[in-house]
Amino acid sequence: QVQLVESGGRLVQAGGSLRLSCAASRYRIGINSMGWFRQAPGKEREFVAAISWSGTMTSYADSLKGRFTISRDNAKNTMYLQMNSLRPEDAAIYYCGASGVSIPTPQKSAYHSWGQGTQVTVSS
Repeated sequence: QVQLVESGGRLVQAGGSLRLSCAASRYRIGINSMGWFRQAPGKEREFVAAISWSGTMTSYADSLKGRFTISRDNAKNTMYLQMNSLRPEDAAIYYCGASGVSIPTPQKSAYHSWGQGTQVTVSS
């Protein structure tokens, strides 16, 4: 069974930066792609970024390109999301997911396991 644990979320001022982590256990993240999604109150869970098993292919939501960077360290079984120039609208619960496909995908249905989420709050 895949276990994913996110961390790194906290309150930050607008314009600040955060790095989220997603640690995987009982699962070799060097096999399949993984991704980050976020969900704000009253909204659907939306795609943020995804990364291939090798780390050489990435995909981002168009609105986040240039501010967010996804990466992974398979030796540590950990995926990261570096978020810069944060805006109040970036506030949400951020979830990491593990997919069953090797290429990065924005399709929620491709993800078979999710973490519990980490809260990001951005003050204006």
